[in-house]
Parts: sequence; C-alpha cells; structure tokens
Amino acid sequence: MTNPFKDKVAVVTGAASGIGRAISNELVRMGATVIAADINLEGAKETASSIAEMGAKTAAKKVDVTKHDQVKQLIADVVKEQGRLDYIFNNAGIAFLGETRDMDISQWRQIIDVNMMGVLYGTLEAYPVMIKQGSGHIVNTASLAGLVPVPTETAYVTTKFAVVGLSASLRSEAKGLGVKVSVVCPGFVDTAIIRGFIPVNIRKEDHLKKMPRMMDVNKAARKILKRVRRNRSIILIGTDAHIIYFLQRYVPFVLNPLYLMMVKFLRTTRIED
Repeated sequence: MTNPFKDKVAVVTGAASGIGRAISNELVRMGATVIAADINLEGAKETASSIAEMGAKTAAKKVDVTKHDQVKQLIADVVKEQGRLDYIFNNAGIAFLGETRDMDISQWRQIIDVNMMGVLYGTLEAYPVMIKQGSGHIVNTASLAGLVPVPTETAYVTTKFAVVGLSASLRSEAKGLGVKVSVVCPGFVDTAIIRGFIPVNIRKEDHLKKMPRMMDVNKAARKILKRVRRNRSIILIGTDAHIIYFLQRYVPFVLNPLYLMMVKFLRTTRIED
C-alpha cells in the first residue's frame, strides 16, 4: 500500500502530549510535514524539537482551540506557509470525572468549548481549504465515550457524542467533494487526559488507583494512522473499545451492571458537603 502521508502537510492540535504528540511523531516518520499546535506552547515546541531531530519539517504554534479566531488564523498561516493542508487532526481535549449534580455551568462551558467547539472550529476552517484543493482528510478525536454511555462522565460523553455525530454526518457530505472524514474512538490509552482528568467533588487519588491497564500511546498512534490510511469512518482503538462497543450495540443490557458499579464506586469517593 502506498504511503498517503509522504510529503503531505498535517496540523495536529493537542500536540504537546499524549495522542497528539505520538501522532505527530508517527506522521513525521512517514514523511509528513507537521504543524504541532497546542495552548501549551512549550509542550508543542518540545514535540516539534523531537520531530526536527529526525530531520523533518515542522513548526510549533500556540493555539487555544476554544478561540475561533486563533484556529482560523492557524489554518490561514499553514496554508500561506505550506501552500496546502492535507490533514488536520482535531485532537485537543479535556476530561471531567464526577456526577452531573456536582458540576456547575462554567465547567460545562469549559468542556464544551474545548472538546466540541474546538473540534468544530478546526473542522470548519480546514474543510473549505480541502474542498478547494479537491482533497484532504479531517480526523477528529472523540472517544469510546462518544459511542457508549458512561454515567460518571456525562459532560465528557456529551461532547464526544457530538464529535462522533459531526464526523459521521460530514463524512457523507464531504465524500463527493474529495474530502475524507474519520473519527477516532480510543478506549483506555495511557495519556495525560486519562491520568490528568479534572475531578468534580471526588477524591481523584482513589480513581487513579483503580485505573485499568492501558495501551501504550505510541502503539495507539500507529493504529490510528493505519486506519486513517484506510479511510475508516469510526476508528476504534483498543480491545476494550471493540468489546464494549460491540456489547453496547447488540446486547446493551449486559453492560448495565458495569454502569451501576461505576456509579456506586464514584459515590464512595464523593466529597460530601
């Protein structure tokens, strides 16, 4: 199979760490020019520096994906500097863990702005560029939580379901215009977003002790790009993701005891007023 990433230009948001950094590294190994974007400029620069050591073309950009004007400027700058945009990986995200009754509206706005609007801004700015080119691939990072309910992560699930819906619907529209759209739905991958979740009225340390065995992030990135190469619509990553998604689709009642256990455990760690 030919290498679709060679000599292509890719923007990766959330590139300072985790899946974003790993995808950036893998893209470079495949011959792509990568623009590593993140609100954490120092982290983005570290990613870019490690890529540059491979002799690859790269750049670091500070971008707050919750700001439409910054995302718009990012895409405009990349097209001006590189002459094109072949891939955008809308990967930046955050996670909250806690019950809905303990979350205030500012927390809802924060996670919606990053996980949902950040992906939307990247998609809307890259899409017309790719239509004009007659080619391009938009890859949005959702989560297994964008396909199945997770009762202790309602806000996170809300945003990730939105990303799956956006990506799946746009894929049909974009096909006739030469643009591809995929959505990535990882299970448990060892990243900062998993270990660095924002606790909402719970004891975070209790949950960190219960973390399951997770997939190596570099392995996850390789699997993601393999499926992007094949233009998969929904990219499930991890055995856990495949099994849970299968059960949710075909025998959802089997998962009900698991959901109840999750809620019960969460409430044992809840900080009472």
